[in-house]
Amino acid sequence: MNRRDLLRRSSQAAIAWTASSYARILGANDKINLGLIGAGGRGRGVMGTFIKTNQVNVTAVCDVFSERIDQAQTAAPGAKGFADHRKLLEGKTADAVLIATPDHWHTEIAIDALNAGKDVYVEKPLTLTIEEGPRIVRAARVNNRICQVGMQQRSGQHYIQAREEIVKAGKLGKITLARTWWHGNGAHLMKAPPRMATLPSNLDWARFLGPVKWRDYDPQQFWNFRAYLDFGGGQVTDLFTHWIDVVHMMIGEDNPISGVAAGGVYHYKDGRTAPDTVNVLLEYPTGWTATFEGTLAPGVTGAGVEICGTAGKLWITRGRYEFTPAGRGATPTVVQSPRDQTIDHVENFLDCCRTRKLPNGDVYIGHRSAAASHLGNISYVQKRRLRYDPDREEILPL
Repeated sequence: MNRRDLLRRSSQAAIAWTASSYARILGANDKINLGLIGAGGRGRGVMGTFIKTNQVNVTAVCDVFSERIDQAQTAAPGAKGFADHRKLLEGKTADAVLIATPDHWHTEIAIDALNAGKDVYVEKPLTLTIEEGPRIVRAARVNNRICQVGMQQRSGQHYIQAREEIVKAGKLGKITLARTWWHGNGAHLMKAPPRMATLPSNLDWARFLGPVKWRDYDPQQFWNFRAYLDFGGGQVTDLFTHWIDVVHMMIGEDNPISGVAAGGVYHYKDGRTAPDTVNVLLEYPTGWTATFEGTLAPGVTGAGVEICGTAGKLWITRGRYEFTPAGRGATPTVVQSPRDQTIDHVENFLDCCRTRKLPNGDVYIGHRSAAASHLGNISYVQKRRLRYDPDREEILPL
């Protein structure tokens, strides 16, 4: 049995801890005790979404920068603060954890949390490298834990509707192209404030680096980690991972067989190592391609997914979708999004913590969409087209 079949079958069968056995610890109407690991802007924002559900008590907050612990405790005043995630996981403080650290910490913290018996909601991308993915999937399955990856479109009502009523209904005909783009994302342009010019006494720089090669404190690498390939995958894994996951969700295939990318740091000569402009092209075995186009060039904005087939096209983003049949003068069908998909995704996770069902953005799904994005970054760094075996999850020689 190849790795892909093994992980897929385990994703269907290995959640052996039943809902009734879990209920002996957590009642159906009990609030779930939640710990936050990584209390930056995104972490505090998603924590706020958890709080809005009225289904959790935030009991613990962890960060290497105590200023951010203080900020999170403003919204969760009863939460205990931790500087080391291992100390948070040692106790009985939390039933589940929300992981919103920079990407280079996702694997170690997620595996530690799963091994500690915690259910996990981890921000995307799930991994920093392709090789890390199977390790997290295995930890989730072996420990019978729920692991939801923060690709919230999986729970978005209009995404699900478009998949069922447009794509699965065959209204696109033969799909040949999935085109995605995300321009002008401000999270990749953040500037460290002047007060961060020297290392704050309450910031553990060595702990922030963790598994990454040592370097002296750099305020930009801390404040805008997405711009540095040591800490994340730039626009490709931060943005394309969302969109390629939408494509996988719609088409029902997650197995690219080749990838190529081109781009560079064309404008922002500020020391960043992730490209400010990049194009990615993936090929899939049933005869279609997926592309990503991203630039941080000033004045260029917008994001979306367009899936093109012989009978029509589907354009979709977080606000709405439009289906336009093929043919001159065709009238599009427009469906608006009813609400933010993040709360739907969080509620799906909390429901699965109680029922032990696999969540919409299960760890295996998160691994496969991250792996597709990683092909783009590997191609960009190596300056070559890649052949990929999606079953063995191996890059092949050309």
